[in-house]
Amino acid sequence: MMMVQLGQCNGILGQYPKLSPLVRRRKERIQRSMSLQAQALPSRTQRIMESIAVEGEVGGAGGAYSYNALKRLDHIWSSICSTVTVSQEPQQVVSSIPGVTSHSDLTGKAVDKFDVVVCGGTLGIFIATALSAKGLQVGIVERNILKGREQEWNISRKELLELVDVGILEENDIEQTIAMNFNPNRCGFEDKGEIWVKDILNLGVSPVKLVEIMKKRFISLGGVIFEGCSVSSISIYEDASVLKLSEGNILSSRLVIDAMGNFSPVVKQIRRGRKPDGVCLVVGSCARGFKDNSTSDIIYSSSSVKKVGDSEAQYFWEAFPAGSGPLDRTTYMFTYVSPQPGSPKLEELLEDFWDLMPEYQGVSLDNLEILRVIYGIFPTYRDSPLPAAFDRILQFGDASGIQSPVSFGGFGSLTRHLGRLSAGVYEAINGDFLDASSLSLLNPYMPNLSASWLFQRAMSAKKNSNVPPEFINELLHVNFQSMQKLGDPVLRPFLQDVIQFGALSKTLGLVMITQPQIIPSIFKQVGIPVLLDWSSHFFMLGYYTFLSTYADPVIRY
Repeated sequence: MMMVQLGQCNGILGQYPKLSPLVRRRKERIQRSMSLQAQALPSRTQRIMESIAVEGEVGGAGGAYSYNALKRLDHIWSSICSTVTVSQEPQQVVSSIPGVTSHSDLTGKAVDKFDVVVCGGTLGIFIATALSAKGLQVGIVERNILKGREQEWNISRKELLELVDVGILEENDIEQTIAMNFNPNRCGFEDKGEIWVKDILNLGVSPVKLVEIMKKRFISLGGVIFEGCSVSSISIYEDASVLKLSEGNILSSRLVIDAMGNFSPVVKQIRRGRKPDGVCLVVGSCARGFKDNSTSDIIYSSSSVKKVGDSEAQYFWEAFPAGSGPLDRTTYMFTYVSPQPGSPKLEELLEDFWDLMPEYQGVSLDNLEILRVIYGIFPTYRDSPLPAAFDRILQFGDASGIQSPVSFGGFGSLTRHLGRLSAGVYEAINGDFLDASSLSLLNPYMPNLSASWLFQRAMSAKKNSNVPPEFINELLHVNFQSMQKLGDPVLRPFLQDVIQFGALSKTLGLVMITQPQIIPSIFKQVGIPVLLDWSSHFFMLGYYTFLSTYADPVIRY
């Protein structure tokens, strides 16, 4: 009531341009008071998050759930958006030192020696265990307690069984980690029709159970974990890498694997603080109270481009049954943006989430018990994967940028590449191929990954765009409709973030034949330079496919 009266008073005062100094000062005090009151009122997101008990935050993407952690991440995001495009000099974590360690100041100091030290344990535990199983002495440095987050990872059974093929899990271990199994899975765009598929992202895997199993296996193989420790510096000598931890430990290793994720300090140093080329912003919740809870949404859009603050955003949804209870459901809302001043903050997206999610899911927010609030920033760079920039250091997982620019989270990408990378690292250790040039062969140019950039750009809303707000949904609907007509061998790889030359060629060809009128709008949406750049990667994807199909069998024979 007070706010209404103040607003009315402000409106009345505003009608009189000539006011006495006393009245003017009174008006200014009222306006300041109103501004302070507005700032003091907590947002709906803050009220919801502070009403939820948070037991403890863990490492890795999506491992934090508190409101304070949300504000910290929003602060990081704001600094990314405001950063100038010229190269900057971030903290120098890695330094190259001439000579060998025996001639350094380490003589006489207690040094723990390893073949490999993995920095970052949430996803790093997988390659650490794979290398330990091959007989290498491996250590892990993790700044938190090494354990998985509460929120499930969604993956298909085929991808999960890659961990069995690598030899770090047994099939009965896999069954223990599956918290939820659901089918079918929906794709749809703003009431233009729906496509239903099976066995894609249809398993909810418990990171808590999976990481705990991996942790026990790693320790049983002789692995050592430095929990609650963070890397202070890495010195590269001719014969070893020396890591100094902030807690005082000194580790010597033939190779360092950087698995510290998207915000790795080593990656920041390599990229010299450069802005990401694109970012996927993700918010969501795990809530209890969903009665119809047997299917999932892989990608769904219920509206066109929306105005968010000073920017515009196209919202997409994912939703999965959660393993914590039969009425529990995880709902993600995500959008693709270019980092620039005025880009929406995560808290702003969450405010939209509370407004839009009930209609999308067909429930009332009042009837839901919010168990967790989820949020994340997933930056991507066009020059990915990241080649090794230093001798004896290799980026792994999200730090390497090997995940698709249209996905958020690298667990599925990790399972697809783990066998190749663990075998390659073992060979590099045994052959002493630990220079930057040799290590870069493990994170090579991948034309399928580079070709994916067109999709992120096509799904990103542009301010002052010349295309109608419903165009993104129309474009996606046309493409998915074409893939459905072409069958499962075309649709399934795309939904699993695996871009194949044959499937992509067929889809584009069918779209151009059946919907030629959409082509001019594609040029407006993504831009000529982006299309020209993409064309080169598309050509290279075809070339690599030819070599893989015809040349590789001859060479291996």
